[in-house]
Amino acid sequence: MRTRLDCVPCLVRQAVDAARMASDDPVVHEAVLRRVLRELSVFDLSASAPAMARRIHRTVRELSGEPDPYRAVKERTNELALELLPEVRERIAVASDPLEMAVRMAIAGNIIDFGLGQPVADTTLVETVERVAGAPLDGDMEAFAREAEAAGSILFLADNAGEIVLDRLLIERLGPQRVTVAVKGAPILNDALRADAEAAGLDALVEVVDTGSDAPGTILETCSGSFRERFAAADLVIAKGQGNYETLSDAPRPIWFVLMAKCAVIADHMGCEPGSLVLLRRPADGAPVSAGES
Repeated sequence: MRTRLDCVPCLVRQAVDAARMASDDPVVHEAVLRRVLRELSVFDLSASAPAMARRIHRTVRELSGEPDPYRAVKERTNELALELLPEVRERIAVASDPLEMAVRMAIAGNIIDFGLGQPVADTTLVETVERVAGAPLDGDMEAFAREAEAAGSILFLADNAGEIVLDRLLIERLGPQRVTVAVKGAPILNDALRADAEAAGLDALVEVVDTGSDAPGTILETCSGSFRERFAAADLVIAKGQGNYETLSDAPRPIWFVLMAKCAVIADHMGCEPGSLVLLRRPADGAPVSAGES
């Protein structure tokens, strides 16, 4: 998915937010913003917005001297999600369709997104779990369930810390023995790292690997060779969150995207309304598939 003009002000805002997260020094904030504005002025808009976000956060880390500005935020959201885990697990267990409810709860976790400048209060995740449990699901749950059942191997691309805790419940329903979870290879925003997978208890259930990249989403050319081999070989790929959609919507293989459409630009690209709960399959050629189709 290419960068649209509406993405540019969002990227600038993200740069300022990240600089302030990393440092209290206004001099650092200004230095980050000036460099980012220069890079944006020549950025190739045919690339995805996460490609520019990768540059932004490398600049923030370099100029602030802070290697992981969102570390405390990630720890807090992991704790918050872990507090909710027993309640959400029970909600899934008593649902008429436990797999569908697990998908819904994984989407609820997608509300934890600091890339959009939307810090999550303790009550926000609780309220989102309640809303998502009964809201329309934009996608073909039957097709997803069929493909998941038939898959011998599943590669699950994680998105954010905190969110990854609720992803665990979906992974348990899919069959952990078939699942490999991929996290980021280095800090970027509040995206999940290996430490966050461990906090969620996933390391005791599944194999956890990393992409070898510090890009938000999954920019394949920046990932390690071993990850790319796994990506190509998996029977089923499940990708969480908007960053993965932005970077993989044109990928050369079928992918199931599981997310909340929090951004109007991405919602438009997917053909749904902002705020929708989305379970969307893209075919191998990357051609758009309306929600509900497979």
